[in-house]
Amino acid sequence: MIAINPFIVTGKIPTELFCDRKEESERLLRSMTNGANIVLMAPRRTGKTQLIYYCFDKRIISENYITFFIDILKTTSLQEFTYELGKAVFNTLASRGKKMQKLLMATMQSLTGNIGFDPVTALPTFGISIGDIRNPSYSLEEIFKTLENAGKKCIVAIDEFQQITNYQENNIEAELRSHIQKMTNTQFIFAGSERHLIEEMFLNSARPFYNSADIQSLEEIEEEKYADFARHHFIANGKRIEDEAIHYIYQTFDGNTYYNQKAMREAFACTPVEGLCTKTTAEQLVMLMTKESERHYSEIMARLSLPQKELLYAIAKDHRARQITSGTFIRRHSLKSASSVQSAIKKLTEYGLLTYKAGEYSIADQLMRLWLIS
Repeated sequence: MIAINPFIVTGKIPTELFCDRKEESERLLRSMTNGANIVLMAPRRTGKTQLIYYCFDKRIISENYITFFIDILKTTSLQEFTYELGKAVFNTLASRGKKMQKLLMATMQSLTGNIGFDPVTALPTFGISIGDIRNPSYSLEEIFKTLENAGKKCIVAIDEFQQITNYQENNIEAELRSHIQKMTNTQFIFAGSERHLIEEMFLNSARPFYNSADIQSLEEIEEEKYADFARHHFIANGKRIEDEAIHYIYQTFDGNTYYNQKAMREAFACTPVEGLCTKTTAEQLVMLMTKESERHYSEIMARLSLPQKELLYAIAKDHRARQITSGTFIRRHSLKSASSVQSAIKKLTEYGLLTYKAGEYSIADQLMRLWLIS
């Protein structure tokens, strides 16, 4: 029998294959069960989505709350936001019986015009398109009314919440805040990967969401804990891995959960039963991962201006770059000027290619950084 690879990189992670996050999950659960709205900040691909799902699966949540999850990273307007939230609320509640289906029909009237029925399950289906949402503000009000009348307490997790700052509508934060502050049956988890944007939204007294939620930050899993996790699953499947191999993978990707898991998944797959994964093997696998991503990263670079490309290469070389508009940094990397760097920073951050934390800029995608310096 082929062993199931325990290093999951896509889909929902089973509880037994979930690595650590004991303190973080306990804190998140404590806030959920005490009626608080929560801001969960974490760099991309460090496991915030999986942590939310992990907590949603806990008995204290699954038995006492109705949970919803939407990812709004690709949305660009209130109309799209309303569509994603409406679809999640409809699909979740429609599967909970006739009573909930009647509630949906009674409260989400502007969205039920194109509702169909699945011939197999006989359940209502969310058959509308984004264009069917003529009045997003009105439909959004109906959705929130539905949540308030759902009977059980509700928890709505909105991933990449900072995306609403890019919406074309004015005062979107104020509009959402005006709805959310009235909610008595529903709590929200505002998850975000752009720390500076999320902090500005929730910690600036001039912004609508100021001081409206518990702030929690999710950092990389500690190397020792991840190493214990990796060793355990290799040994449990009759395989071994060198400590140096784990250390190399962890340090290469700065502890990023997704790339740790992806590299470890490949290492597990290529190690036979009773075999040993060495550091050399890990190095070869990372090199292969970098090579396989070349076309993707080349396409990204092709869409950038020359100053933007030059700044990416400069930051990749420094790994973590400080004072990147200073004369010292500009001269060291032969950049054009402080103003061109400033302009490039703005665009690269908007594109999600740069991340900023504690005064340092770095490449948001750790594998892309390896490719840039290779």
